[in-house]
Order: sequence, then structure tokens, then C-alpha cells
Amino acid sequence: MNEPTETQTRTPTDGVVDLTLDGEIAVLTVNSPPVNALSAQVREGLANTILQAIAEPRARAILLICAGRTFIAGADIREFGKARTGPSLRDVLDIVENSPKPVVAAIHGTALGGGLETALACHYRIAVPSAKCGLPEVKLGILPGAGGTQRLPRVVGPERALEMVAFGEPIGGTAARVAGIVDELAREGQLKEDAILFAQRVVAENWPLKKVRDLDNRVAATRGRTEIFDKFRKANARKFRGFLAPEYCVRCIEAAVNLPFDQGMALELELFQELVSGPQSAAQRYVFFAERQAWKIPDVPEDTPTLPVAQVGIVGAGTMGGGIAMNFANAGIPVTIVEARSEALDRGLKTIRRNYESTAKKGRMTQEDVERRMGLLTGTLDLARLADCDLVIEAVFEDMAIKKDVFTRLDAVAMPGAILATNTSYLDVNEIASTTTRPDHVIGMHFFSPANVMRLLEVVRGNRTAKPVIATAMQLARKIGKVGVLVGVCHGFVGNRMLAQRQREANRLVLEGAMPWEVDRVLYDFGFPMGPFAMSDLAGLDIGWSRETSRGETVKEILCERDRRGQKTGAGFYDYDEERRPTPSSEVEAIILDFSDRKGITRRPISDEEILERCIFPMINEGAKTLEEGIAIRASDIDVVWINGYGWPAYRGGPMYHAEQIGLGTILARLRDFEARLGPEFKPSDLLIRLVTEGRGFHDF
Repeated sequence: MNEPTETQTRTPTDGVVDLTLDGEIAVLTVNSPPVNALSAQVREGLANTILQAIAEPRARAILLICAGRTFIAGADIREFGKARTGPSLRDVLDIVENSPKPVVAAIHGTALGGGLETALACHYRIAVPSAKCGLPEVKLGILPGAGGTQRLPRVVGPERALEMVAFGEPIGGTAARVAGIVDELAREGQLKEDAILFAQRVVAENWPLKKVRDLDNRVAATRGRTEIFDKFRKANARKFRGFLAPEYCVRCIEAAVNLPFDQGMALELELFQELVSGPQSAAQRYVFFAERQAWKIPDVPEDTPTLPVAQVGIVGAGTMGGGIAMNFANAGIPVTIVEARSEALDRGLKTIRRNYESTAKKGRMTQEDVERRMGLLTGTLDLARLADCDLVIEAVFEDMAIKKDVFTRLDAVAMPGAILATNTSYLDVNEIASTTTRPDHVIGMHFFSPANVMRLLEVVRGNRTAKPVIATAMQLARKIGKVGVLVGVCHGFVGNRMLAQRQREANRLVLEGAMPWEVDRVLYDFGFPMGPFAMSDLAGLDIGWSRETSRGETVKEILCERDRRGQKTGAGFYDYDEERRPTPSSEVEAIILDFSDRKGITRRPISDEEILERCIFPMINEGAKTLEEGIAIRASDIDVVWINGYGWPAYRGGPMYHAEQIGLGTILARLRDFEARLGPEFKPSDLLIRLVTEGRGFHDF
């Protein structure tokens, strides 16, 4: 077989899909930067050029490939919810699948969503090993709407399809080859050459037009076995709670198994249209764009120079320090961890190893991965060992005096130009920076616990933090897999400042008539993974508590005095069994009733509606204050903080988005009512009043 040589024959198209001939192979090249998304223009270009290639007498096979850094990376999300122009993706894929000439998809970069659906409509697929294939639509509150739920199970089997579609996680090119999505692997950097050779082989050996829709073996093997789907639903009930899209994905894959292809396609379209026009998908699409917007900082241009970070130091090997260290080791960055005592250092390193080995046991990494990452970690008791670090992160006890002492000593040993970061959750970054000779190189990097799991990183800029330092911290957030959000200095920054409003009202509600488990239930039903009292029990009620200074002045203090300190002692606001399952506590109820009586509070029935409004609306009001003060750059940044750091349900879009769905006028009226009845804590922010008066929303500010 001759090596492929491209001819100069070129067919003009609309500019985004180019058609050339390479011998007997018609090469269709999609070129729509940056990610070749399936916009109306791309869909129309594909339809036209496929038909032209079919009509070209010299072409015996068609190769679909993409220019730039990726195959078709998905739909153009900006078109969702708008009137469609041009052919639908389903129309285009019908043309592809029914081509009388074999169509080969050549995949590099990512074939996601509509991109993978396009590849599955082709007769054959070839990919480089580094390619990623997946159907992530569920993360946008929808499902694959162009046959993905019907074709994928026919290729990989229903059980693998359930995982790929309902979780939305992509798999690599090599795994895609093993699963059957890809027919052959190409050499890295040689995709076009190998794909043309592959297409020539398809022609020379007269391979059949393999339509995925006609494949039946993988689905026939599970037809009628409803237990597969029941088991999947049960195993993931907690993860999918509140979301519509995962359940709809499961229904579609059930249809792929039990119904003819066309009936399955009809159900997929019906459920897709219901989701894409519903409130959950609108909220999740908003979150998708909000997370991307968070990286854009108005006064720190994208071309701001960044500082090299080849070595990281961490002060503190406790829960937070160890988790932070894992983030950098996961990204291949060497870390030096400093502790004051050898026992604490050994305990911290053992905890890190235990976490990694637990992940390995679950099959998410190899033992070689564990050793490689542990090999990047160095423990020491000598602070001077941080002298060659480009970034040092302090993760010690949340006490200003302790942190200032650490920064004074770090300033003396860290090399010139090194960034000094504090992991403080509440404290004044400017005051911490004032103890150094380099306040321009001091920044807050507030990780969330567990730091190796939680996606949020609040990057806190001080008054004198240099722009290259900000740019470096944000870039590092992306490198270690975090969603970075830049915020300003105030007590608690954005997330904890708003959380304090919810905690205050939750505690007041309990004294006025509700019980902890009633407050928790309302917030759980709203979509949070747990309520404030269950969260307190999990974290430990004795955080910041001292027996020597305790005076029984709050319910929480009384519980600690009775050794009810949360899950770790088997009792807190709840009673816990051996497996830490909670039940409401009669002892806690008696404590609360007695405390309310001693405080002279007349208890009353409190509705679920009041519980929710009093917990949520003050948070929104405080969020408005952070916007007004410039602590948060955008309302969408606040939403990103709460979704990624505090468990706000993504299908509700974040507190500021949720406020606009309710109506700012409604929230203002309720805050004024609460202020009149309950006190000045509910006083509406000036920004909220102004926006309601002007008929604008938070996202107009």
C-alpha cells in the first residue's frame, strides 16, 4: 500500500469544514477554533461536505479529522435554549451513518458529548492514545441528545455505558480501544498519516459499513435484566440525589437495551428536550460558564507574568497541611513539609500514605503511583530547609499570634522572590503580611477540607499583593485541579463570611422552637449534603472550645462539657451508633428546652419555609455586601465558591443565582419583615435595595 500523499484538489465550503482528496480518501477537516464545537456553522459545514464527498467519484472512503488541538469537543453550549438554526446534529449524523462510503473518524484531544456522538455515527474510529472520549452532558443537567445513550451501550455494553453517561467522566484513548469505542490506535503526532492508511485498508479489504445502531450483541446479553439498573440506581442514590439528569440517562440506557433503536432515540430526544428546557440544566449551564469566568480578573491581565514554582514548602503536617501537600505531589511538584515535632511529622506522612494506598486499593491509582507521589514529599523539623522553595504555604493553627510568628520566621529563611501564602480561613491577610519585609509577595490560599478532595481554592489578595503573585496563585490553582476564585480581605473572606450568617440563624431557630434535626432536614431537602448541625458533629464541636474557659453560655458549650463533641465521641447534636449513623437525641432536646427557658425565650412552632428563608436569605444579603465592598469580583464568583466549597447544590446555581430565580424583590421584602420581627441582623444591604429599586439583578452589577 502506498504512503498517503495529499493532492491539491480542494472543494470550497463555508470555511469551517475543508474537503480535500488524498488519493481515494476524501479528507474532511473541521477547523473552528478553539475546540471545534458543533455550532450551527460547523453542523452545516459537516452536512455539506459529507454530501460532497459522497458525490465525489474519486473518493472511496471519507476521513473526518479536526485541525488544532482537539477533535470535536462537544456542542456549542451558547446555543442551548435558543432557536436552532441550520441542521440538527441528529440530521447531520443520519447523513454520516447512511453514507454509502465508509466514514472514519480520526480522534485526538477530546471527543466529548456531540463530538463522541459524531464519532459513533461513523463506521470506524481511530485515535491517538492520549485522546479522551466521553459523554459529559450530565454535568450540564442534560443527557446526550444525538444518539449517545443509544449507540454507546451497543459498543461498550450497558454497564460501562451507565458509568460513562451518568457520571460524565471521559476515558483515555487506550481505554477506549479496549472498551470497543475505538477500532485502532494511531501513533502520537501521526494521526492523519495513520488514519489515511487505516481508511485505505478499509477500502482495499472491502470492510462492511459497520453501523453502531445495528450492533446488538452487547445489549442483547443484558436484555430483561432489570437488576443491573436497579443496582446502579441504589449504589449511586446519594450521589445523584436531587439531580434529574442522571436518572434520565439511566432510563435512556434501559431503552437502548430493551427497545428497538428508533424507539430508544425517540425517548432520548423526549427526555433531552425536557431537561434542556428545565431549571436544573439552566442552573448547571450557568455554573459551567461561572467557573470559567472566575479565572478572569479585571485588573490582572491574562498576559501578566507569573513566577516559577518548582518546589513548594508547607508548614504544618496536620489534616490541612497533609491534604495541601497531596495536591502538589499529585501535580508532580516536590514538597517539603515542616513540623515542630517528629511525632506530628510522622503522623502526617503516614496519613498521606494511607490516603494514597486507600485510593490504590480502589483501583484509582497504581502502587507505583503511590510510591512516586510519596517520593516527592520530604519531611523535616528544620524551617531553614524551606530556603529553596518558590512557594511556602502556612497551614498551622488558626491563631493570629501563631501565624504572625511563623511568617516572621519564614521571611527570614525564604529566598528573595519566594511567595509566602497563608491557609487562614478567617484572619486578616494584611496583618499577617505586615510581619514580613515582602508584603507584595504574601497572599492567602484558603484550601477547603479535605484539601486533597475539595475543588475550591479561595485566593485572597492583600492590599499590597503583587499582580504576578496573584496570577501565579491562580495558575497554580488550575495546575493542581482546583477552581480558583480571587477574593479580598475581610473576616471569613466570601465563603465563611456568608456561612456565619447561616450558622447564626440555625442556632437562633433551635432556641426559638426548631430542633437541630429539623433544621438539618430542611437544608438537606434543599440539596445540601448535610445540615449545619450534622456538619458540626462531623467536624467536631470542640474546635475552638476549651474546658478551662467554657461557661455553658451556648448549647454547643454545654454539649462539649458533657463530652458530646460530635461523631468522634459517639454523641454531639445527634446520638451515633458504632457505624456513626445519627439519630435525634432526647438528651440534646432536653438541653435545648432548658436553655431556651433559662434565656426567657418562648418557643413556638417554626415552619420549614421560615427555616429555609432564615438560613438562606441572610447569606444572600451578606453576599450582596461582599459585592458592594469589592470583596467578591462578581456574583457568579460567589456562586462558584458556594458550589465548590460548601456543597450548595449545582442544580440551584449558587446563592446569588438562586436569589434571582426567587426575585430580589421577594427577598428584600422578607428581610425587611424579619428585621422588624427579629432584629437588625436582617437589615437589607444597600446594594440589594438599590438593585430592586432599579429593576436589576446581582449579575448586572
